Amino acid sequence: MSLEQIIEADLTWTGEAFEPGVRIKVNEKGVITEVGVFEDAVTTRLAGRALLPGFVNAHSHAFQRGLRGLGESFPKGVGSFWTWREAMYDLVERLDEKLIYELSTQAFREMLASGITTVGEFHYAHHDASESGFAFDEIILKAAAEVGIRIVLLEAYYETGGIGKPLERGQKRFATRSLDEYWAQMDRLEAMIDTSMQSLGVVAHSIRAVPRDTLIALHEESRKRGLVFHMHVEEQPREIEDCLDAYHQTPMAIINESLSVDPRFTSVHCTHTAESDLKEYIEQGGNVCLCPLTEANLGDGLANVPLLMREGGHICIGTDSNSRLCFLEEMRLLEYGQRLRHQERGVCAADDGKLGAPLLTMATMNGARSLGLKAGRIAKDNVADLVSIDLEVPCLQRWEASTLLEGIILGCGNDVISEVCVGGTWHRTRV
Repeated sequence: MSLEQIIEADLTWTGEAFEPGVRIKVNEKGVITEVGVFEDAVTTRLAGRALLPGFVNAHSHAFQRGLRGLGESFPKGVGSFWTWREAMYDLVERLDEKLIYELSTQAFREMLASGITTVGEFHYAHHDASESGFAFDEIILKAAAEVGIRIVLLEAYYETGGIGKPLERGQKRFATRSLDEYWAQMDRLEAMIDTSMQSLGVVAHSIRAVPRDTLIALHEESRKRGLVFHMHVEEQPREIEDCLDAYHQTPMAIINESLSVDPRFTSVHCTHTAESDLKEYIEQGGNVCLCPLTEANLGDGLANVPLLMREGGHICIGTDSNSRLCFLEEMRLLEYGQRLRHQERGVCAADDGKLGAPLLTMATMNGARSLGLKAGRIAKDNVADLVSIDLEVPCLQRWEASTLLEGIILGCGNDVISEVCVGGTWHRTRV
């Protein structure tokens, strides 16, 4: 718990613009109780800084931080997601409690340094070499607590190695053998989490890993418990082809037809989703999480962002494999990838033509929506998760308030981030 604070920076993002003179009152529980211009004495003055809401990383696999630089040589020619997956399995088979703790701690520290104050950890590396016992789940929570990052542990159900296929190689470390086993583990985790900084969500890893009938039952129980539900969806064409062969429907068509989609449901990637399926999904209120740096690294392709923007879809952002942790770069590439694909600029811009606010919304409010959190805004009753921007760094030289947000997102990296505040506790991100 933190002490009550009154925070004032030179500029504060209010949701529409950067404004001077704004003060933020934070109670001892790390929750914002007032935002505005008021007379209470300032306890934390951030000179030369601008404040943004903390970034919300809606999709991470922390252990994959250990893959950085691996799987990046191609002696047999062109690589793919599927050849990368073999390198990932090699890492999984080497994981023990020490290594997964070190990799997770390292990933979470780099996230804080990039302005991420909350991570949705899509966790499926459950087991040690015994291939049972969920030995790694508690370690992820411990690593997040050590670093001081807010976490939603998105606990993955993973039963098959492909549709109708047994688990192989590293996949055996991911195994959940029944719904009863899964929910028993969720109950154990619920009893041990620090509810001020930690919460849980439900994951069906993918249509490859979860049989359709199990997927339906898993989602129904998640709704009864009021938990968010995340799933990898249509990242690769082969996933769609295999699903059509087995079920005569695409993965997204199964979701739309068989599950009760609502704002607690997040589909990750949707890179190759058919337009009609995507529109139906958006109409039901589902979220789409894009991971631009990982999708680029794996050669996945580009999701239909113009349709998502046009139809009012809720896009959030994740760092996925954590091969590069810079959330400003994730926002930048989300827009720039679409510029390259469509040969036009401002694909993610709002109706007023502004680009910065929609991208920031994806990185904050929409991520919080996906994770079921009162976060992502500098507003009353939200958690006090903040990012301070150093206005004196060279990349912001000659900044102007009216274009500052676009300048930060399109022109800067992690060097612009000075401090982060998570639940009222401040962390310096650089010396």
